[in-house]
Amino acid sequence: MEYSKIDKLNVNPSLLGFGCMRFPKKEDGTIDEVEAERMLDHAIESGVTYIDTAYPYHDGESEPFVGRVLKKYKREDFYLATKLPMFKIDSLEQAKEILEEQIKRLDVDYVDFYLLHALNKDTWKKVIDLNIIPYCEELKKQGRIKNFGFSFHDDYEVFEEIINYRDWDFCQIQLNYIDTDIQAGMKGYKLTEEKNVPLVIMEPIKGGALASLSDDIEKVFTDYNPNVSISSWALRFVASLPNVKVVLSGMSTYDQVEDNLATFKEFKPLDQDEEKLVEKVANMIKAKTKNGCTGCRYCMPCPFGIDIPGNFKLWNEYGMLDLKDTAKRRYTNLGDAQAEFCKKCGKCEKLCPQSIKIREDLQRVVQDIKNL
Repeated sequence: MEYSKIDKLNVNPSLLGFGCMRFPKKEDGTIDEVEAERMLDHAIESGVTYIDTAYPYHDGESEPFVGRVLKKYKREDFYLATKLPMFKIDSLEQAKEILEEQIKRLDVDYVDFYLLHALNKDTWKKVIDLNIIPYCEELKKQGRIKNFGFSFHDDYEVFEEIINYRDWDFCQIQLNYIDTDIQAGMKGYKLTEEKNVPLVIMEPIKGGALASLSDDIEKVFTDYNPNVSISSWALRFVASLPNVKVVLSGMSTYDQVEDNLATFKEFKPLDQDEEKLVEKVANMIKAKTKNGCTGCRYCMPCPFGIDIPGNFKLWNEYGMLDLKDTAKRRYTNLGDAQAEFCKKCGKCEKLCPQSIKIREDLQRVVQDIKNL
């Protein structure tokens, strides 16, 4: 397993981090705890030391589940990350209550990496107005959190304002080979290098979208190296950047764990030829993708029952793979959760980290799929 050296924090986490927002689920939507524990155990026993969860993941069940699994390991053998959900917080007292709840859920005395979750322009204002930062700095002095940072979903200008506000221990941004010019992007990456703020990367495979591509695009990769997975190219792209210290992967199957472990067991950064190959593939994908949905589900639940990420997933896969019959069948199977039943209330758009014009795009889904 490849490990990072973060001199600023005096820690050495695994370069591969286990993201705990996409565990396998049972038919009733709850975590398949038997399989998820098997996956986590395999990752940890193979050298993964960075475990990332958050208050809202799996409808609040991720933190307590992760806490139960980690009890079998020595506390000093892993780094635990979780996040303060600023989008749910309206007072400093509420923030304090949630932190106490998180510590209890996780059943730990301290959190190694504590983040202000999914900051954007509006939630950043709340952070300042509610004096959240002094509170978290006090938590750090008390030893209840070891490192203090933030995760981010907004435009570069907002990112620049936040990162320049104080000397952050670390931060977490979305980055992959097709999202280099949105949110913080590569411009934000370069700023973290200048500011000496170590980076954790989320959505390196864009919610799984970069794990399976159309045949013509995959052929570019497989012709070059038929012995590695398509997703490994996406992981290596971000992991090759010097200031990236942890690459999070939200693994949903045991096979995904195995594949990711293989990528990081004897990690090799992209060489110049491979960088050009990835750039070529990125341009081919961008020409086919319908929108930038990652399937994070922050927009859910829809008050009218629309499966927003489900509609966008089949729509994007139709764009990339051109499987018309599959797209029509999957849309039909959505039933009352189909895009055409959107009431255009706009609640979802306020929550979308990707700033997608969801109402407009749901209508485009209807137009495209209905015309197949």
